[in-house]
Amino acid sequence: MRFLIFFYFSAIVWICFPQSSSIMDSRDGRINKTVSIGTQTWMAENLNVSIFRNGDQIPGAKSFEQWRKAGENKQPIWCYYDFDSKNEVKFGKLYNWYAVSDPRGLAPKGWHVPTDLEWELVIDFLGGENLAGEKLKSTTDWNVEGNGTNGSNFSAFPGGRCNFGGGFDATIGHEGYWWSSTEYEAPYSAIFRSLSCNYAGIFSGNNLRGSGMSIRCVKY
Repeated sequence: MRFLIFFYFSAIVWICFPQSSSIMDSRDGRINKTVSIGTQTWMAENLNVSIFRNGDQIPGAKSFEQWRKAGENKQPIWCYYDFDSKNEVKFGKLYNWYAVSDPRGLAPKGWHVPTDLEWELVIDFLGGENLAGEKLKSTTDWNVEGNGTNGSNFSAFPGGRCNFGGGFDATIGHEGYWWSSTEYEAPYSAIFRSLSCNYAGIFSGNNLRGSGMSIRCVKY
């Protein structure tokens, strides 16, 4: 009887609490942390590759001129925040949406960039837009006492954003932005999700596809 009670309780804990693991990206051998939240499995860190799934290189920008030119030509590109590789380890790379939608594949095999609906599923599982942000945010690196609880093990860091027109208009430490693969009804826009150090929730919005944001992948 005690064994049955313990087994039942253990099953409840396994279902209710996020389960962490990892995968290796065959493109570069990088080990990526993953986490199961509800019925989904997400990467627990931002994407940080410079190669498409078919082996083609993704161009990297070292100036705003290069960044703008790629966006104007609807071409994929990535950059580091402030064009500084020191930001790579914690925050990964920022990608424009043309990298997200490129048919050569930005995500590892068996994974994809989430749709806005898939973002909604994880947000709903964590209590809705007003509560999920605190559970998604990491316990460090958010300014103004804006750290989260990371109750989901999603470990979202405030990696900022690169503006299509030039400039990093969201500061590291204050905000984090993540693309979805969902197009917005306005031309040249797509839907993103964002977190802020000043708010416990998670925002939804749309931005020009030439802007640079972080990427989280979800498993098929």
